[in-house]
Amino acid sequence: MSNPITISQHYEQLLSLVYPWIVEDIQLNVEELSLHIYVNTLKGSKLPCPVCGQLCSKVDHREERKWRHLDTMQFQTFIACSIPRISCPEHGVKSVQVPWAGKYSRFTLLFEKFAVDVLLAAKSIKAAIDLLRLSWDQIQEIQERAVERGLARRKNETIEHIGIDEKNFLKGHSYISSLTDLDKVRVLEVVKDRTQESAETLLNTLTDEQKANVKAAAMDMWKPFMQARETILPEAETVHDKFHISGYLTKAVDKVRSKENKTLAAGGDSQLKNTKYLWLANPENWNEEYKKTFKGLVIEELKVGKAWALKELFRHFWEYNYPGVAEKFFKQWYFRATHSRLKPIIEVAKTLKRHLQGLLAYIKHKITNAATEGLNSKIQSIKANARGFRNFQHYRVAILFHCGKLKLYP
Repeated sequence: MSNPITISQHYEQLLSLVYPWIVEDIQLNVEELSLHIYVNTLKGSKLPCPVCGQLCSKVDHREERKWRHLDTMQFQTFIACSIPRISCPEHGVKSVQVPWAGKYSRFTLLFEKFAVDVLLAAKSIKAAIDLLRLSWDQIQEIQERAVERGLARRKNETIEHIGIDEKNFLKGHSYISSLTDLDKVRVLEVVKDRTQESAETLLNTLTDEQKANVKAAAMDMWKPFMQARETILPEAETVHDKFHISGYLTKAVDKVRSKENKTLAAGGDSQLKNTKYLWLANPENWNEEYKKTFKGLVIEELKVGKAWALKELFRHFWEYNYPGVAEKFFKQWYFRATHSRLKPIIEVAKTLKRHLQGLLAYIKHKITNAATEGLNSKIQSIKANARGFRNFQHYRVAILFHCGKLKLYP
């Protein structure tokens, strides 16, 4: 039968401590439900320099520090240690790196890993705070360290298709801009504002090698984003997102409907009353009531019917596989749109013509900002679960933590 181990040896094994680290004392406080494990190094032992790894003699100790560890049963557990300092012939006096925690962290590596899992799985930050028994600031520290690790571990991967989009941050005209890897569906970086300067800052987070490999950038027709792409990624192409284009056409149809409804209603005709969402919805998603309402309308005689038909006709543009054929279709559609006598439709048609190259680039690259929009929905959920962010840096960290597909663990 093997010799029984001491309680100190038991905890040394649990903490995976190796020579010269030892557990010197253990104190259990039943009233406070806390357990403190005091760690030290053997007298006369040498420790590696944190810079070069050379084994060096100890000269003194720093003040005692504590690190939160995984709970022992119902007891909050802490590791306490006066960190030794060594004298390195090459680098001078240095504090050694403890094996159970990262530099400057107040949490052990195992606790940080567990906290990352809880934060990823919890429905809200409040729930994570309650489960981990930490403060808001401590949660923020863990997230920041995890994101910092993840960003540092990102390899110089090839990124061919990116998305640039904006999202409201605070109430009023306060925005953030995000850079998305469309192929891997992940947020690459987030910056304040939606100016050309902020978009250039965003694109400059890519390495020179990554910039050279970007083939196309999906975005709406926001001029600052387009100018930033031209400046930072001159070899890439701007692809105007087809879902934004559909949004412009849908709004134009709604303007025609609104004006026509008022005109008809003034004459006692209520056929367009309560039909707003009929014209906004995709016909493929119409329910039976919408289908019945649509059949009852004299589409050919309604201005909104003509506007809707032009909007639906434009959907075929995205189906072409050759830019030349798509451009020919656009010219025909543009002629019909600009001769429709429907001002909202004419205005959108002229806008699309000014950005035709960005539309034709879609035929070549077949990318959209759908992935970015999906991530935006997740970001909105993150914002709601945190009950809003007033600090941009905290918002950025939360977005990258949940949407960056980073390697977060210590």
